[in-house]
Amino acid sequence: MELQESSEVPCVVELNVGGVFYTTALSTLTTESESHLAGIFTGQTPVEKDAKGKYFLDRDGVLFRYVLDFLRNKSLVLPEGFRERERLRQEAKFYGLPGLEKVILERSDSVIPGKRSPGYITVGYRGSFAFGRDGLADVKFRKLSRILVCGRVALCRDVFGETLNESRDPDHGMSDRYTSRFFLKHNFIEQAFDMLQEQGFKLAGSCGSGTAGGSAEQLKPGVDSEENRWNHYNEFVFVRE
Repeated sequence: MELQESSEVPCVVELNVGGVFYTTALSTLTTESESHLAGIFTGQTPVEKDAKGKYFLDRDGVLFRYVLDFLRNKSLVLPEGFRERERLRQEAKFYGLPGLEKVILERSDSVIPGKRSPGYITVGYRGSFAFGRDGLADVKFRKLSRILVCGRVALCRDVFGETLNESRDPDHGMSDRYTSRFFLKHNFIEQAFDMLQEQGFKLAGSCGSGTAGGSAEQLKPGVDSEENRWNHYNEFVFVRE
């Protein structure tokens, strides 16, 4: 990475914050003129660029969305069940935003311990069985390629926290909506069930697609034909009242 002069910072800034990309206005980043964040983009502190030319900040990329929201709107709207207030407060302190720190502390005081909102979450997975050379006589283990999560965004974040992968979600960042494009960073279905149970959810229903059987569909290169016969898809609906 190379250091850049503040005079080179354009009106529209592309950022890489801890691996998460943002595009925002220079006026937004410098709206709190006395802040450390403003100093980074007005020449008081050197700023680096990554290999793709984006300005790089070695901070929490996911939490930076709330920093931007505060700078843009002069207010803070957190997802329901947000559990990273202390970490967000640390980010506000680093960027030199006392107003954001104050709002976070006020929100922390107003949180009602143990309060949980009702709702539904659907968990689905596509699985198969890995076979050895002897086919059915040598079944080794169940394979899960990905665990999908569908439901209200704020509720999903509340339950699965940092294990939730939002990279395939087109409206990444918004919380007051529903999505069917989240998936988990792990592939242990029992771990997902444990997390739901710990948050007070109960199984309301489930369904499965069965296996592919004798499908004549042409296989992709590298796909085992015997294993492909036993592909299946399952969904589980959980509810918290």
